[in-house]
Amino acid sequence: MSMFHSVKRFLLWDIIKGMALTFSYMFKRRVTINYPFEKGPIGPRFRGEHALRRYPNGEERCIACKLCEAICPAQAITIEAEPREDGSRRTTRYDIDMIKCIYCGLCQEACPVDAIVEGPNFEYATLTREELYYNKEKLLANGDRWEPEIAANMTKDAPYR
Repeated sequence: MSMFHSVKRFLLWDIIKGMALTFSYMFKRRVTINYPFEKGPIGPRFRGEHALRRYPNGEERCIACKLCEAICPAQAITIEAEPREDGSRRTTRYDIDMIKCIYCGLCQEACPVDAIVEGPNFEYATLTREELYYNKEKLLANGDRWEPEIAANMTKDAPYR
């Protein structure tokens, strides 16, 4: 038998092994997902789109302590505040430049009342840069929209905080 026949036999054997491997994967569970239609699981510590939360009575949580503004390494947060009639302080302006934001989560960790959080939303692509400048109204709307998921994630994460 010549060397050509032995090489041919090995190549045929490799083809058969490759086809067997291919057919074995045809009957297993899929590994990939069809992204736009199927979403993968997101952990409770996921850092997505920012949101300002409210108390259950509807009052906003932010007490204008400005700790998030001070700790932000990218200087993406701008806060202005003024005192109210009862002596407490509330924000009049709360802006986040999402273009500057590095999603480090330090603003969320620094907040003593859990007012600013990074929510579970990761799908917020825009067509213009102006849409990535979040003001207080947009942040509060995000908080209202994602509050059930945010509260559930914070409850799951509470033993580790």
